[in-house]
Amino acid sequence: MARRRQAVTIKHVAADAGVSLQTVSRVINKEPNVRPAMAEKVQASIDRLGYVPSIAAQRMSGSRSYLILAINDRERTIADWKAREGRDWVDQMLLGGMLTCAERGYRMLIELVDTHSDHVERELGGAIAALQPDGVILTPPHSENPLITSFLAATHIPFARIGSRQEGPGIAITMGDTANARLATQHLLDHGHRRIGFVAGPPEFSLANRRIDGWQAAMDEAGHPTGDLCERGDFGFETGKQAARKLLALPDRPTALICSSDQMTLAALEVARELGIDVPRDLSLVSFDNSPIVRFTDPPLTAVDQPIAATASRAVELLIDSRKAPSPDEPVILTGELVVRGSSGPAPARGQR
Repeated sequence: MARRRQAVTIKHVAADAGVSLQTVSRVINKEPNVRPAMAEKVQASIDRLGYVPSIAAQRMSGSRSYLILAINDRERTIADWKAREGRDWVDQMLLGGMLTCAERGYRMLIELVDTHSDHVERELGGAIAALQPDGVILTPPHSENPLITSFLAATHIPFARIGSRQEGPGIAITMGDTANARLATQHLLDHGHRRIGFVAGPPEFSLANRRIDGWQAAMDEAGHPTGDLCERGDFGFETGKQAARKLLALPDRPTALICSSDQMTLAALEVARELGIDVPRDLSLVSFDNSPIVRFTDPPLTAVDQPIAATASRAVELLIDSRKAPSPDEPVILTGELVVRGSSGPAPARGQR
């Protein structure tokens, strides 16, 4: 029977390098009070022996856990997973967060917490107590839940609030929702559209309101009224259909719609087909998110590509660096880009409608 190979430990590294356990620990944890020559000597032993530091050993060596915890809404996340409709928010968040964590010697975990639960503090407290993370990433709507933000502030654990620009504790970081909505609106204005409708998200999401602000500002600057051109949904398909039907039933219906999620844009596309409205000849559509499914619709959807991975990556960097440097006082803003596909085009001539 083959013998199991003995695992290489920090003791083996210390013996090979001829240094103390404390010195090896300081090199592994990249502490500043190690001479470069000594660090090179220890690293050579690590490489030679194939030693891989365990998180458990690192946690025992100091006050850090080397874990970053991301908190996402349980109900919405599970519904998305079960629906298998191509939404990739969690995937993109983990892509950016996990890669950056790995580069910095950390690990990223995700926990699902109910947004509207009366026990949200207990749920979050249990996760914090079990994992003892060095930082927490909050996603909407948790990032603006005062029960959650005040609880984390009291624990003195650094946390980032994705999608929030509200004043308060934690690092505010957004994906440029106002600028992104302006970008989408300007794209349509440049194609001659004047009646541009907007299907917004629910009011409890401040990012939904900022997107309205961006659309409104671009329309105001162009001198086009918007009084009857905004409806709200909940980012989902069914409410997207209801909002699109209202807008497309207007006597002077819009020639273009911007929808605040891919699901609501898919709903608008279906409503347009039911009504015999051709996309993009009679109606242009622009979406938000740019999840994989929008490339395979007919026509493929023009979409604002939200920098979800880059935002999660930046949040991780800020949380890790907060141990040594002060967190930014102002909200950190990343911006997306518009990916133009077949669903948007020139405004139809009035006589063609």
